[in-house]
Amino acid sequence: MDYREIPPPSHLVGLIKARWTLAGDGDAAAWLAQQATPDGCIELIRRTRGRSRWDGDQPESFVVGLVDRPQPFEISGDAAFEALRIWPWTWSLLGGIAPADVAGRWVPWEAPSFTAVEDRLAAATDLNRIGAALIAAPTVATMCDATGMAPRALQRWFARHVGLPPRVWLRLVRFQGAFESLPGEPSLAGHAAARGYADQAHMAREFRELAGVPATAARRRARGPFLD
Repeated sequence: MDYREIPPPSHLVGLIKARWTLAGDGDAAAWLAQQATPDGCIELIRRTRGRSRWDGDQPESFVVGLVDRPQPFEISGDAAFEALRIWPWTWSLLGGIAPADVAGRWVPWEAPSFTAVEDRLAAATDLNRIGAALIAAPTVATMCDATGMAPRALQRWFARHVGLPPRVWLRLVRFQGAFESLPGEPSLAGHAAARGYADQAHMAREFRELAGVPATAARRRARGPFLD
């Protein structure tokens, strides 16, 4: 499987995490087991070839809400996808469904071109500013400082725009940062410290719960936020 990511335009970093593509060159009749890991984002996905299934067959275009645990799915060996990984608050500008209502599942969504989505988001400068502050903040306290929101106001903002408490969302983002950057790391202990974990044992517990595999296995199998 060929997985690739493209960073967002600089003026949309607080709204979009990445564009990505995933393409297979295998047998169209074969089903390949895959697993998505929590990343604190919502995915706008368009399948351009092949088939995919998660609790049933998926349409060609759909949105996947926030997940907080490893999520298995299957794709045909020839499947190909293009997708836009957005920060959860961005969904309020596009979907008309609260983030909490799509959490842990997918729903059909006829998306315009991703270029058209980016053009629409370019006008959301205030939300982009808030989003950029949130993704750069390592703690709830620094989120409050960076956005100017009091703790209770931040809680309410997250309930509306994310569907999770700030501390829970930060845990998912920290894990995904560690997961995506793990391949090629020579030292798990050093990686744990660099990614904000108390120690290697702390990171190991998070990987077992959120990736479903030990960090040593994830180091071999990680492709972006996916395990193959």
